[in-house]
Amino acid sequence: MTPTMITALASRRGATFLFCAIAAILCLASGCSKDEKEKEPVVSVQTTPAQRAPISQVISAEAVVYPLEQATIAPKISSTIKKFHVQRGARVKKGQLLADLENKDLSAAAESSKGDFEQADANYVTTVDASLPQQIQKAQLDAVAAKSNFEAQQKVYESRKELFQQGAIPRKDLDSAEVAFLQARSQNEQAQKQLTDLQRVGKEQVLKSAQGSRTSAEGRMKGAEAQLSYSRILSPIDGVVTDRPLFEGDLATANQPILTVMNTSRLIAKAHIPQSDAAVLKVGNPAELKIPGLDEPVKGRVSLVSPALDPGSTTIEVWVEASKPDPALKPGMTVELSMTAKMVKDALVVPTPAIYKNSEGADYVLLVGSDGHAHVKTVEVGVRNAEFAQIVSGVKAGNQVINSGGYGLPDNTQIKIEAAPAEKDADDKSSKPEKPGASAKRAAKNAKGKE
Repeated sequence: MTPTMITALASRRGATFLFCAIAAILCLASGCSKDEKEKEPVVSVQTTPAQRAPISQVISAEAVVYPLEQATIAPKISSTIKKFHVQRGARVKKGQLLADLENKDLSAAAESSKGDFEQADANYVTTVDASLPQQIQKAQLDAVAAKSNFEAQQKVYESRKELFQQGAIPRKDLDSAEVAFLQARSQNEQAQKQLTDLQRVGKEQVLKSAQGSRTSAEGRMKGAEAQLSYSRILSPIDGVVTDRPLFEGDLATANQPILTVMNTSRLIAKAHIPQSDAAVLKVGNPAELKIPGLDEPVKGRVSLVSPALDPGSTTIEVWVEASKPDPALKPGMTVELSMTAKMVKDALVVPTPAIYKNSEGADYVLLVGSDGHAHVKTVEVGVRNAEFAQIVSGVKAGNQVINSGGYGLPDNTQIKIEAAPAEKDADDKSSKPEKPGASAKRAAKNAKGKE
């Protein structure tokens, strides 16, 4: 062969080899693609059967314990605390005397006003019964006597005032003289006014004046008696004294608390929960109060679901009242509430993680088909809690549903069912190989036992 022929032959052989190689690669690629199309992906999942069981919807929330009744007691007057009749922790009854405030000045004023009223009342009766000339004559005598008494009491008061300033007499003597002086002055003023009125107007006007004086005196007397009563601090409720910040001798300021009484026989736990949870709660729903550190919860019931939102928020206040007093339950402590909103005794339930939502917001589950595939099934969900959910429609008892590994799984996906972790551990323990010689030792032991 000539060199030219050899070169041409080599070229043809190379082209043939290259064509065969390309054809082989294309054929291989075509075969792999066909295998990939035929091979369907398998997803490992865990399943559980839908079964009938009781289910309840429980709403949990953190709450603070309060007494149902509480009274923060503050005096209406400012005065020194004369005596406390109770200590912190004491049990008290409604109307019981808790403390006394100093009231000498108030007592004197009450006595004076009572005397003024009695005199005004007597004058009114006399005015009604007597004729006008007789009234004028009597009024003149009364005016003279009242003036004389006033001047005498004034001298006594001035004298005792000087003696007190010199330290010759005690304060109580001066106070007595002052009360007598004030009463005499008031009586004198009334007597002079009575005489003037009688001399100026007729009987009808005199009667009106007498009635007015009586009414005015009665009002002053009642006001003085009310002021005096404010010095006695009474309990407005039955309960326990939980706070007493002041001591005897301290100044009690008007409208500032000096005692707190709580009725601890009825305690409530106040919680603030979302609107969606409050919507399913009703007064009377059973509840439990879990106290930190204690195993047994305290039984209770929902006693209030507020009809309005909490100010400045989207939560609603809920009260749970403890069914009976418990020494471990104390005002101010934080507890965990569990409120049962709904309960179905015989419901078809599946684990809550087995329920998914589609793009339209509808609930669905993934059923295990006899073909080994997962099938989407729309369901209607009833009562739901953290562990289980009631299936109202869409699933039958015994249907296997995917409860793990199904999130985002398309319909008709081929699946492989795996055992739950607990089941795997049990299987592993049962199938774990024995140590070398263990079977021989066991056989020898059995043989010895037979002998």
